Amino acid sequence: IAYHPTVVTVMLGMNDGRYRGFDKEIFEIYASGYENLLRILRETAPDLRFTLIQPSPYDDVTRKPTFNGGYNATLLRYAEFVRDLARREKLAIADLNTPVVNMLRKAHASDAGLAARIVPDRVHPGPAGHLIMAGALLESWGATPLVTEVEIDAAALQVRNARNTVAGELEGGEILRWTQRDRALPTFVNWSDPATALAVRSSSFLEALNRQTLRVTGLTGVSYDLRINGAGVATLTAAQLAAGVNLAELPTPMMKQAESVHALTLKRAGVHNTRWRQLQMVFEKDPPPRLAAILDNLDALDADVAARQRAAAQPSACFYELLPH
Repeated sequence: IAYHPTVVTVMLGMNDGRYRGFDKEIFEIYASGYENLLRILRETAPDLRFTLIQPSPYDDVTRKPTFNGGYNATLLRYAEFVRDLARREKLAIADLNTPVVNMLRKAHASDAGLAARIVPDRVHPGPAGHLIMAGALLESWGATPLVTEVEIDAAALQVRNARNTVAGELEGGEILRWTQRDRALPTFVNWSDPATALAVRSSSFLEALNRQTLRVTGLTGVSYDLRINGAGVATLTAAQLAAGVNLAELPTPMMKQAESVHALTLKRAGVHNTRWRQLQMVFEKDPPPRLAAILDNLDALDADVAARQRAAAQPSACFYELLPH
């Protein structure tokens, strides 16, 4: 409440089930506590918008359950309560359990050892698991899958379609050239991390949130080198380009820019966690005289990093080339 939020997300459940089979008395503590939390928040800030989040999963997929039925089955019972509560109170709801479990099943079937690294201790996801959870939350908020979509007819030297970008300055000849001024960046995906790559490939993340399609028809060669801003991105066949390529799967300058935004996001989270966990909470009952000024300075630093985030997230014009390979 001290942060005067307009939106609040609530995810509770992992520890509340106490890592055992469903127990009605334990569940009632959870349910009454959850409802009491909403009541307090609403009384304090009546205009808050809520998203209730069904509990993230306990990994009973890549390891055998520790008891009959497994602990995630308990969390799913808690998730039913959260879903019913959201429906009853007319609040937004997000499911962070089902998409992760579905992804873990596919990943486990593909590479059991690597899949076990996605939620390393069965409770806390690594970056790969967090990315899928973030995707589920964004989907619940109605995030569009479209980054950009461009279709170029090389034979007619025309831009047939351009969505969420301005594509132009098209030049033909041996090398096809054009510029794009995109209105969005792709979501950063760390393709160099094997666990993240496996998680994304085992989920609907790209289709649901990260479509950056380039389609080029009318090419006469067999294969082409794609360069963006002079840097080599990929060698693609004419058939691949005609069918459409998702640039969010390739090491483009746009993905590199998105990575810089992600790095600032982690730095900003670090500033806030230091402020909250290492200072505010530690000295809550006995604050030293200079604490308030230090917290204010950290809040100002948080705002400075946020401004850098937003500046870094502004797309810039890019120059494309397709050269016969």
